[in-house]
Amino acid sequence: MKITTGQIATIVEGIVDGDPDVVITGPSPIEEGRPGTVSFLSNPKYEQFLYSTNASAVLVHEDFSPTMKINPSLIRVKDVGASIAKLFEHFSTRYETPHSISEHAFIHEDALTSPNISVGMYSVISEGVKVGAGTVIHSQVFVGKNVTLGKNVTLYAGVKIYHDCVIGDNCILHSNVVVGSDGFGFTKNTEGQYEKIPHLGNVIIESNVEIGSNSTVDRGTIGDTIIRKGVKLDNLVQIAHNAEIGENTVMASQSGVAGSSKVGKNCVIGGQVGIIGHLKIADGTMIQGQSGVTRSINEENSKLYGTPAISYQNYLRSYSHFKNLPDLASQVRALQKEIEKLKDINPDINPEK
Repeated sequence: MKITTGQIATIVEGIVDGDPDVVITGPSPIEEGRPGTVSFLSNPKYEQFLYSTNASAVLVHEDFSPTMKINPSLIRVKDVGASIAKLFEHFSTRYETPHSISEHAFIHEDALTSPNISVGMYSVISEGVKVGAGTVIHSQVFVGKNVTLGKNVTLYAGVKIYHDCVIGDNCILHSNVVVGSDGFGFTKNTEGQYEKIPHLGNVIIESNVEIGSNSTVDRGTIGDTIIRKGVKLDNLVQIAHNAEIGENTVMASQSGVAGSSKVGKNCVIGGQVGIIGHLKIADGTMIQGQSGVTRSINEENSKLYGTPAISYQNYLRSYSHFKNLPDLASQVRALQKEIEKLKDINPDINPEK
């Protein structure tokens, strides 16, 4: 598609500083900008690329002042991040999005579907399923018995939703997400063998949730696993049975929450974070990537780092000593040798006094 810088300014409610008639065909990173593309500057550390980029236009904050000559037209906006999202949505193309119900899809006669849904090839809509208006189900999706899908839900190829699960309005589940599988629940019998514990609970995903590819949300053993509204889960995230993720919490890739732990709202959880079971994480908690949380966090807006996770600032102070341990050990050994020499000279010396 083609659009002018002036038209882009209208979309993002900005002002063109330069030529409003430059034709733009798509976006590009500022450091790899190409003629005919629009880029953006939201992080000051990338400002250097503004002066060398070949992009034809760049979105900047309305107060930005260049320190060198620039070639692209600037589009000044109040919020670069929000403007990027709006602009990318304009450029986005929904490849292979079904716009009808494929003749190769199976929809059970007892399923309740709105008249304006889309279902791709080889997808299965089971008995008792309810599908809300505007929902798009791509190819090879399985929706189990009695599942409820809200309005404007998007299920990408390969999504699997087990029986009875509830998915709220405006949710997006990317390829190969699995919702409602059994949790990791086993018990040892008298012979030391593991026996499976039946999982009789459910999964409830509220509205405006997005879940990345290959992530899993296990059903509750008894009761529900709950993903509250506005939650964003990255790829390869594991949410175990009976866990609860609070409103507007975000979790990066390869993180996991063990069974029955409750994560508060507005939390930010970095990649490869592990949270053990039966904990409570207070609202607004921020956890640095690769941390391991082994205790409940009761103070809101805490910042944690390390394994076991401790206060972020305490971790940094501790690390400043930890990284010097080899040198400190050498110094201790040298001091011990000096003490031994002094003891040889004066046997009455006692370093412990």
